[in-house]
Amino acid sequence: MGDFGLKEAFSSITSQALLNAILVIVLASVIIFLIQKLLPRLASKLGGKSRLYLLAMVPLLRLLIIIGTIFVVVPILIEPSFENMVAIFGAVGLALGFALKDYASSLVAGIVTLYEMPYRPGDWIEIEGHYGEVRSIGTRAVEIVTPDDSVVIIPNGQLWTALVSNGNDGTDNLMCVAEFHLEPGHDVRRMLDLLRDVAFTCPLTKTWQPIVVVVANEAWGLHYRLKAYPLEPREQFRFSTDLTARGAEVLAREGVNFVSVPVTGR
Repeated sequence: MGDFGLKEAFSSITSQALLNAILVIVLASVIIFLIQKLLPRLASKLGGKSRLYLLAMVPLLRLLIIIGTIFVVVPILIEPSFENMVAIFGAVGLALGFALKDYASSLVAGIVTLYEMPYRPGDWIEIEGHYGEVRSIGTRAVEIVTPDDSVVIIPNGQLWTALVSNGNDGTDNLMCVAEFHLEPGHDVRRMLDLLRDVAFTCPLTKTWQPIVVVVANEAWGLHYRLKAYPLEPREQFRFSTDLTARGAEVLAREGVNFVSVPVTGR
């Protein structure tokens, strides 16, 4: 059966069956379009975990609709006999194996992503040096929006080899860090208390989450890192800026100066 029995499999296709299949595909496409437009709009009006859960439903619903459409369309076009199914799936497998190898890899990785959920829509991730919020997860690629409002499309096949850093991992908790490089010779304990107060008095701080200040002694001076959580992950840059500005004001009142830190590779 060198042609995989495709002639026999497609011989039963009629114009009416083809029209019905097209109608089913169009209907599924409209439903997917509405889901991709309406659910993100609804999610944007929500906050916290409700927003993240709603965004995570978009790729899952799209995948379920695509799979359901395939199961509906194939019996419409082809008599669902064992021989016909072997012929069709054999041909599809051969095409994927030779012509669409990279796409098939990304497709499988996309399905694995939806199952294992290393990231979800609404998560802030970094892949291959690109950092941003996951806007959508497709069958071939994931779209992230960077802080500069650029859309980066990353093939799902990167999942096999790339390191993925997830800042909030499906929650609304994303730690931000404000760094201060200060000259030595000041009261370290007082500085720890002052920087902690900076975070507590910031209106964007999620005060029921831990607020930590750590300090390390460096050759050029003292390195402080103020760690806290913003009310929403999307507020992280505004939050870090506010912490830095408030911290700088406190340091100026205390007469503690910043130091220039030599640039080194990280």
